Amino acid sequence: MIRFMDKYSENWLADELALLKELNHPMKIQQYLDTIEYDSKTDTRSPRYVMIEKSAHCFEGAMFAAACLQNIGYKPLILDLRAVNDDDHVIAVFQKNNLWGSIAKSNFTTLRYREPVYKSLRELAMSYFDFYFNTAGQKTLREYSIPLNLSKYNHIDWKTTDADMEHIGDKLDRLKHYPLIGNEAASELSEVSPYLVEAGLMGSNPEGLFKPE
Repeated sequence: MIRFMDKYSENWLADELALLKELNHPMKIQQYLDTIEYDSKTDTRSPRYVMIEKSAHCFEGAMFAAACLQNIGYKPLILDLRAVNDDDHVIAVFQKNNLWGSIAKSNFTTLRYREPVYKSLRELAMSYFDFYFNTAGQKTLREYSIPLNLSKYNHIDWKTTDADMEHIGDKLDRLKHYPLIGNEAASELSEVSPYLVEAGLMGSNPEGLFKPE
C-alpha cells in the first residue's frame, strides 16, 4: 500500500489521508464521530483504528478528533471532564478567535459538540454541566482538567500506532483538575427530568453505559 506524508505524520495511508481531507472543519469531524458506533471495550486504540473499526469510546473519539484538528491547523488538545458515580468524559478542545469549542464522542447525545463561543475552558466545561448525568438522572460533573497536548506523543506515533494508548489516559487523569462546584452546591442538585434522560440516551449502546450506585 502507498503511504502518504502530511505535515505531522509519515504513516497515514492513502484512504486515511483522503478521509482526513474531507474532515476539514470541526463540525465535519463531529458529524463523522456521530455516524460511527460507540465502543464499549476498555482498550484505547489510535485514530487509525477508529477509522478501521468505525467505532470509538469517548477517549478514542477525542484522540481521533484531535488528530483531525491538527490536520487542519489546530493544536491536538484533549481535556478530561471528571464525574462522580459516572464515567469521566474526554473531549477534544480547539480555539477559534480566542474562543473555545469542543468535539466529542459520547454515548449520550447531550455530551458532544460545542461551538467555539466560550471565553474560557471553565465556561466550556460548565456548558456540559446540566447535560452531564448518569442513567439514574443524577447530575455528575464535578471537575475539568488542563488540556493535554498530544504532540508530546509524536515520538510514539499516537495517530497510527498499533499499541494501546491507555498510558495517555493515565497521564490525562493525573493532570491538574479544577472544581466546577463545591460540596454544598453538589448536595442540593436536582434530578434530571425523565424526558431529558430519555433524549440523552437516544441511540446509545447499552453495553457502554455506566451503572450508577
